[in-house]
Amino acid sequence: MIVKIGVISDTHDDVENTEKAINIFNMLKVDYVFHAGDYVYPGMISLFKKLNKETIFYGVRGNNDGELMGITRQFDEIENAHFLNEFGKLLISSKNIAIYHGTNCDLSESLMESQLFDILILGHTHIKRIEKMGKTLVLNPGPLNRNFFSKYINDGPCVIIYDEKRELAEFININSTQNVK
Repeated sequence: MIVKIGVISDTHDDVENTEKAINIFNMLKVDYVFHAGDYVYPGMISLFKKLNKETIFYGVRGNNDGELMGITRQFDEIENAHFLNEFGKLLISSKNIAIYHGTNCDLSESLMESQLFDILILGHTHIKRIEKMGKTLVLNPGPLNRNFFSKYINDGPCVIIYDEKRELAEFININSTQNVK
């Protein structure tokens, strides 16, 4: 089975931008969405109920996600949603995928250097990244929250779409959907 994956991180309570990202995931008919943490308010997770019914949603906890019970409860209320706590590893379409917020930079580096994963999904740094390190494709979409852009990024809030068929990962700016294919 060939899959298409959407990656999002560091939404930090930005409802409007999160809804834009979900619309992109739905338009592109992604099979999976991975959220690398920092929802902040657990109620943000309920927005992901708007994903296409076939889309499977995975998420981990970020360093700003203190309400563990609230997060767990929100995930439990969404069909096809799975909360992986602080770290998750999955086998999807013969790809070993790991997701970790990235709070501990040494652990993030170790995961990259281990070469145990085909895809490693990170957040936390607010720095966009699509980089092949040996066999591991490292994905960090940067922050989705609009308040972080002037400080760190000049090209706006993005998600990452990984298309296994095309063997391609690319940033999609949520405010510029004309490049959505």
